[in-house]
Amino acid sequence: MQTIGSTILRVVLGIIFAVHGFQKFQGGIGFTADYFDVIGIPGFMAYIVAIIELVGGIAIILGLGTRIFGALLTVTMIVAIFTAKLSVGFIGADGLAGYELDLALGAMALYFALAGASSYSLDAKLFDKE
Repeated sequence: MQTIGSTILRVVLGIIFAVHGFQKFQGGIGFTADYFDVIGIPGFMAYIVAIIELVGGIAIILGLGTRIFGALLTVTMIVAIFTAKLSVGFIGADGLAGYELDLALGAMALYFALAGASSYSLDAKLFDKE
C-alpha cells in the first residue's frame, strides 16, 4: 500500500508543478519576470523556475529523475517562501496567498528527493538492478 500511496502523491505533486510551470509560460513569462524583478530576483530566473516546474513536474509524474527534480523543486519552494511569501505569513493577508501551499509542496518534493520514486516509476524500470 505504501508504494501505491507514494505513487499517487508523486503524480499529484507532478501535476501541480507542471500546471504551475505551464501557467507561467501561458500567462506570459514576461509578467513573471517583471514580478521577479520587483521582489529582487533577476527576471531571467523566471524562465529557469518555469522550466524546472514544467519539466520537473512532468518528470515527477513519470518517476524519471525523481531525486534530482525533487531536490530542484524543493529549492524552488524554499526560495519562493523566503523571497515572496514569508512577509504575508503562513495563511496570507490582504488577498495574497501565504506560504502554506509552498511549504506543503516543498515537503512533498523533499520526500521524493530523499526517498526516490516507488517501484511504479520509470526510475525503477530503467535503473533498478534487480
